[in-house]
Amino acid sequence: MEITRGKIQKAKKVVIYGPEGIGKSTFAARFPGAVFIDTEGSTNDMDVARLPRPTSWNMLFDEIEYIKTHTDECRTLVIDTVDWAELLCVEHICAVHNKKGIEDFGYGNGYVYTKEEFGRFLNKLSDLIEAGINVVLTAHAQLRKFEQPDELGAYDRWELKLGKKTQSQTSPLVKEWADMLLFANYKTFSVAVGKDGKKHKGQGGKRTMYTQHHPCWDAKNRFGLPEECEFDYSVIAEIIEGTKKSVPAPKEEKPIEIQKPPVKDDDFMKKLISIRASRLKNRLNQRARKWRIPYSILQSIFQKH
Repeated sequence: MEITRGKIQKAKKVVIYGPEGIGKSTFAARFPGAVFIDTEGSTNDMDVARLPRPTSWNMLFDEIEYIKTHTDECRTLVIDTVDWAELLCVEHICAVHNKKGIEDFGYGNGYVYTKEEFGRFLNKLSDLIEAGINVVLTAHAQLRKFEQPDELGAYDRWELKLGKKTQSQTSPLVKEWADMLLFANYKTFSVAVGKDGKKHKGQGGKRTMYTQHHPCWDAKNRFGLPEECEFDYSVIAEIIEGTKKSVPAPKEEKPIEIQKPPVKDDDFMKKLISIRASRLKNRLNQRARKWRIPYSILQSIFQKH
């Protein structure tokens, strides 16, 4: 048994979610050595490496196992999207137990089975992390009314668009599993128009990525990312690729010592006498002006004494 200290460089678990068409797949395609498992067929017009579209839950597991045993062919596995992968999970559970739907189990057992099976799926992906392969899960986003238990009134917030009835079981697992939970959205502003300013219209529409929790969306990161930034892979490239270099501390410059030539005793005495003579002359001048007598007379009197 050994206690260690310091950061451990490992592959990253990233979840990216946002409204349709914002560019989640394009963002994920920029990860190093990305290979897609396209569960919904959204990458047909993209020039990316991909495995065949899984038609069953078991096929999805087989493809993950293939990546695990062929690490030289993939540096990042992208599941695009995880909400469609969850549909395969529910279909699998219903088929195994010979049920038509998840609610046919009774007493909520179907949701328990879904949570357990989806947890097994995330554990399978964690095996890839241990093998040095990044894992990216993309997901759609949906607006849902949310009410704080200690507050009055409800408000809209963005959440992972997983199964409507299974979301409460699978969504927390995904968010806990991720190292980075990134929410992408269009940043818009409400601008007053018209003479009276009562009418408003939306402007802006810049693609923005949010990396920290907010009352209106879920997000997190463990790498000190800014709360709001441009939705571009370059923002996290150094973290994913492990190329972030620490800036070396500037070397302390030692002051240069200038060695003065040694002063001889004779020179020192001459300088000392010269300084004292100059001070004495100044004092005699001051007294001559004070007493209103010529300096030469006062000097002769001083020399006699």
